[in-house]
Amino acid sequence: MSGKLLISKKATAILVYSRPFLVFGGMLCAIGVMWNRNPNLYTLGLTLLFISMSFDLVDGWFAARFRPHPTLAHLADRIMDKIVYSIIFPLIAVGMMWRLVSMPSGYSRIELLHTIFVMIVCITVLIRDNFASFMRSFAIRQGQEPEASEFTRLRTIVAAPVSALLYAHAFYVPEGPESPIYLWLSWLGNLPIRGLFFIEIIFFIISFGSIAQYCRKYGTYCLNDLCLDDELLRRRILSVFPNALTVMNAMMGLLAVFFAYQGRIREAYLLLIGAAMFDKLDGAVARKLGLTEPLPDTAAPARSINLGSIMDDLADGVSFCIVPAWIFYITFDGVDDPFIRKLAAGPVALLYVLMGIARLIYFTLDKKPIPGFFKGMPTPAAALMVTAPLIMFSQSVQAAPEWIHFWGIFCCSLMILSSVLMNIYPIHYIHLGRFMSRKPWFARASALLLISVVFTPFLGHVAFLYLFCYLLSPLVTWRVDPKIAAMESLTAEAE
Repeated sequence: MSGKLLISKKATAILVYSRPFLVFGGMLCAIGVMWNRNPNLYTLGLTLLFISMSFDLVDGWFAARFRPHPTLAHLADRIMDKIVYSIIFPLIAVGMMWRLVSMPSGYSRIELLHTIFVMIVCITVLIRDNFASFMRSFAIRQGQEPEASEFTRLRTIVAAPVSALLYAHAFYVPEGPESPIYLWLSWLGNLPIRGLFFIEIIFFIISFGSIAQYCRKYGTYCLNDLCLDDELLRRRILSVFPNALTVMNAMMGLLAVFFAYQGRIREAYLLLIGAAMFDKLDGAVARKLGLTEPLPDTAAPARSINLGSIMDDLADGVSFCIVPAWIFYITFDGVDDPFIRKLAAGPVALLYVLMGIARLIYFTLDKKPIPGFFKGMPTPAAALMVTAPLIMFSQSVQAAPEWIHFWGIFCCSLMILSSVLMNIYPIHYIHLGRFMSRKPWFARASALLLISVVFTPFLGHVAFLYLFCYLLSPLVTWRVDPKIAAMESLTAEAE
């Protein structure tokens, strides 16, 4: 056996099997910090956790490529993940509570809410790992081999950095030495709660996405064994998934309001984008699972109104009618300028809500829908379009007061215009989500555009121009055949 292979085997063993010991050492350091608030133990514990995080990002890659026994290495990698997460995430939940009760000046309501949310995130991570283990084991019993390489899983890549970041925040000791390393650690420990909230929400969504991915991979085997030939029971179980996505749609909208109250319009806008993505996914998942088709030997109604469609309309009403108007009112109400006060933000917001709800009612009761098209501007697009200029308005309040009046008039006018466009039913807008599914290059270009501007001052400008092009799109898309517009993939188009 060559020396090179021997070194590779040793490196793989260290990377795979050392993480529990590193995390256990971090736990002992955290206990010491809670006992005597020693900053040196805090530094040591966080260092051990960073080393473990680095190993977690590369151990799967080593386990997949170096022999012998790569399968055993993968199983050991999964077991190490379970051990590490079983230690670190309960420890983080305890640390957040310790930080809360040890504050000398007491804690605020938002800090209490943050601690509760971190506890929910930690429980979700542990549930996700046990659920994934159960689904893999069940699939193996049914004769289905699980995928060998899982290095590309987004949840795995994100979990270790998030756990290290939350550890740094939970066990931070303010009275530390004047060293460059501790100053950097102090920056991690003092991250604003609003920023931590945003990171934790993204991680929370990724964890649920990972659960959904395992259901997609192995869920058929469980349903076949559970439902036998009962198609109605099968559909009731499957309907949980699109309904859960619909609930996440409404939750993202409400979280956007929470960030708007904190003056974080940019983060609120990103959460509205998340709500629009969940709105796209719930319908796509329902169609993918066959829940929109009638049962066998049952006539298809012209337009069915069921619990799923009612939940979808309620979630859309919250996220894309009430929430944008609420954010608009919050943003304008926080400005003391007399001219802005005269713009009647309250009546304009109420008009938008009523017109948006009227558009949803028409969409639900429409007896002659056009496949692949919306009659009138869809509420998600209208919500994103009217909220984008609020980013520029909030930026002008903070840094460019001479632009306040312009952006105030622009935002009010756009709210009124969007309210009208949502209810001009002869104008037909193409289903943008299905268009992205048929044209992956357009979806990738849109994602790349968003990522390139999300951390710049031009997020609002680019988002508004993007949606303004969609506002004008009926001038081009009216030529598209509805049968093609209703398709959701290139495969369907080819067939």
